[in-house]
Amino acid sequence: MSGSEKKKYTIKFISEYIDASIVGDADLEIHEIASIESAQEGSITFLSNPSYNKLLEKTNASAVILKENIKTNIKTTYLISSDPYLAFAKLSKLFSEEIDFSNGFFKESTFVHDSATLGKGVKVGPNAYIGENCKIGDHTIIYPNSTILKDVSIGQDCIIHPNSVLGSDGFGFAPEKDGYKKIEQLGGLEIGNNVEIGAGCTIDRGAISNTIISNGVKLDNQVHIAHNVFLGSNSAIAACCAIAGSTKIGKNFKMGGLSGVLGHLQICDDVTVGAHTLITKSIKSPGNYIGIMPAQNHMNWSKSAVFIKKRGK
Repeated sequence: MSGSEKKKYTIKFISEYIDASIVGDADLEIHEIASIESAQEGSITFLSNPSYNKLLEKTNASAVILKENIKTNIKTTYLISSDPYLAFAKLSKLFSEEIDFSNGFFKESTFVHDSATLGKGVKVGPNAYIGENCKIGDHTIIYPNSTILKDVSIGQDCIIHPNSVLGSDGFGFAPEKDGYKKIEQLGGLEIGNNVEIGAGCTIDRGAISNTIISNGVKLDNQVHIAHNVFLGSNSAIAACCAIAGSTKIGKNFKMGGLSGVLGHLQICDDVTVGAHTLITKSIKSPGNYIGIMPAQNHMNWSKSAVFIKKRGK
């Protein structure tokens, strides 16, 4: 099946595949998995995090995977599962497509998939890979050895430096008794105009909806951005930084080297993060944030840690 053809499965088939019971229309056809916020008619979504319970009443999904004890007044089809997150991981496999490395052409050792489109004046270096359903905007430059894996959209006047990987799988696994069940990454990656991505960067595709890098973003070398991150326009991130999954960051964000942001946070516009700083909570006020602690021997560090805890009370 080509990437342009939509898969469809009945609720009855899905219920048997994920081992869930049905409350509602067993003959209903589902053609996509969607987040609870973005779901539309024909979508199936899931609810495993109690903090999203309030969104259940507003979802437009045709079906929802949830636990039996969740109370709701909406009239939709339910799939009752003991572990909705694990059920979602299993279901993602149904909607995943195998990566196609065979259909395309080689030109000076560069591979461009038949379904990919390149705009005017695009320059692609040797040993680059441009995969299925990728779109490269006008006058964008892709340096050698870069991989634009699948379902990646890159805007105009962008620069992708060597050895960067765009559209790779995010780190998604649902625990089960014998290990972990892989969650197939079904989303894509959207990169705006005038974006520059340094050498050796990795930006993951979305798990369901897309990872989004907005216009004017500048990334230094060896930056990792995880799945479903939204990075606001004109942000600049220095080398060896990481942003964990599903964090939403406003415009004009700046981050010094070797810093990180944890997942599922909200960062407002005009925030600057100093080098060696870890952001662990959402930020609602613009400004400069820093948490550097100079290196000390172990005994002095222990004393400093005790002092900081006492002062924080």
